[in-house]
Amino acid sequence: MPGTRAVIFDLDGCLVDSEIFSLQALAAEMQAAGVQDVSVAELGRRFLGVSLSVVCGDVAERTGRPCPEGFADRFETRLIETFHQQRLRPYDAVPHLLDMLQERGIAMAIATGGSLRRMRATLEISGLDRWFRNRAFSADQVEHGKPAPDLFLFAAAQLGVDPERCVVMEDSPHGIKGALAAGMPAVGFTGGAHLEGIRQDHGEKLYGAGAVVVRDDLDGMVDTLLKAGCI
Repeated sequence: MPGTRAVIFDLDGCLVDSEIFSLQALAAEMQAAGVQDVSVAELGRRFLGVSLSVVCGDVAERTGRPCPEGFADRFETRLIETFHQQRLRPYDAVPHLLDMLQERGIAMAIATGGSLRRMRATLEISGLDRWFRNRAFSADQVEHGKPAPDLFLFAAAQLGVDPERCVVMEDSPHGIKGALAAGMPAVGFTGGAHLEGIRQDHGEKLYGAGAVVVRDDLDGMVDTLLKAGCI
């Protein structure tokens, strides 16, 4: 491995502690669609890192009728309103992490399984657009989302960096698998509030998916990411 020239980040759960809000909004929308006995913990286990189309398929299966029209739009509207109300911000250590990578000449991008609408709202509300203007990419922009490699390869191409010189930071097994399929080593992160009580188990899932290392904090993450590109 010739060394890291770019770091590609997942967004939700890696740079912003937003997954807990997402799971809560998803649970509310599924209940409104007629799904009974749905919990945030269950949704975290089953749907972290997957597309809303998969969730809609589950809603249809559990209710015996098509997923309600506008389900995804209502979910995202509910979620974005929550982001505004909660004044969504990056994890405390994220600005320093991003500044340090910039100072070392490392290119950076976001590759999120979320929609363009959600991604743009998250970046604007959190202030992360300062670091990722024109360098944030959504599954909406590729044919196949995670765990396919398409999104990571697209991000690398937009950065003009060979895939083998990119490192990915992810919080979901689907994301880890997608990074590896793209030929990129992946670092797992388990610091999100949505993993409270299952942090160790989730970390094992990330290792099982192929993460080279898993961390539950961002202290020293710069060195971790750069070393991952030399393994």
